[in-house]
Amino acid sequence: MSEAIKHATPTALAAYEHLLHRRTLVLSGLAIACMIGFLIDATSGPSSSGLWDTLRGIFAWDSLSRGQQIVVWSLRIPVAAMAILVGCALSLAGAEMQTVLDNPLASPMTLGLSSAAAFGAALAIVLGVGIPGLPSGFIVTANAFLFAFGSILLLQALARRSDGGSDTLILFGVGLLFAFNAGVVLIQFLASADALQQFVFWGMGSLARTTWGTVGALAAVVAIVLPFSLRASWKMTALRFGDDRAMSFGVDVRKVRFYSLLRISLLAATAVAFCGTIGFIGLVGPHIARLVIGEDHRFFLPASAMTGALVMSLASVASKTVLPGVIIPIGIVTAFIGLPVFFLLVMRRKATR
Repeated sequence: MSEAIKHATPTALAAYEHLLHRRTLVLSGLAIACMIGFLIDATSGPSSSGLWDTLRGIFAWDSLSRGQQIVVWSLRIPVAAMAILVGCALSLAGAEMQTVLDNPLASPMTLGLSSAAAFGAALAIVLGVGIPGLPSGFIVTANAFLFAFGSILLLQALARRSDGGSDTLILFGVGLLFAFNAGVVLIQFLASADALQQFVFWGMGSLARTTWGTVGALAAVVAIVLPFSLRASWKMTALRFGDDRAMSFGVDVRKVRFYSLLRISLLAATAVAFCGTIGFIGLVGPHIARLVIGEDHRFFLPASAMTGALVMSLASVASKTVLPGVIIPIGIVTAFIGLPVFFLLVMRRKATR
């Protein structure tokens, strides 16, 4: 890259600097939009506490009554922060998955990860099967994470044994998707009415179970994974030209794909374990980012993370305001947002063939 810039004409250099400046402005705009979305989310909800109470709770919490402090710091701000983090994790995972699989319709749910998490959660909720010694409040989350993360490790092992590329990964992922869905249906068939109701609610996807502990855990995962994703941005950009072209640039395609899938599984498995199945964020976020910033992964990856965070914040606001006094599970809201986008992508892809 540096050699190409060194030998570029002044006109080309000026155009390149203008492009970098524009992309930097887009990232700055997305960051500001995320902060605004966070504030709107933190001030929305059934309680009468508004924007001014939320700001006072953040900067001068002693000025609020005890009830207002609980609403702001125990309910609203953790949920708003979790919406940002879940959107960031799922959209970043979706951006990497679309690149390593070379499939614009890929998302963290494509390879059966959400189905594996649902199967683990169903085992805990319906049959009480989980890790021995864990407190009862952590069994569902732990099961969902272990099965989601384990499904990616199994997928990696199958793909390595078959010596296949992205197409093989997708085929194995579809197979795991149907296998885990069959297991979930079987457990639902055996479940009692109460257990089935609990599992169905978990599967809808919700931020209602958010605590400061879950916010801290997901924030730690995002903070650890994001630098590794950005470090691999050049290799990911090269991968967009195809495996053969990337290898001609000296990129170890199998190694890049392996580590990328590990990052994807860690991000998506943690988000799904804490909040249940939340679809389409990993599909919609990267496509919006790609439209506004392009394919350069130095900018595309952080833009995808922030776009997903913004969409998730707006979905959280909608879940609390569409029906007054009722909080709709956020997985339902994201499905309504994502389905039209998904159909447009399918139709657009068909039209370009």
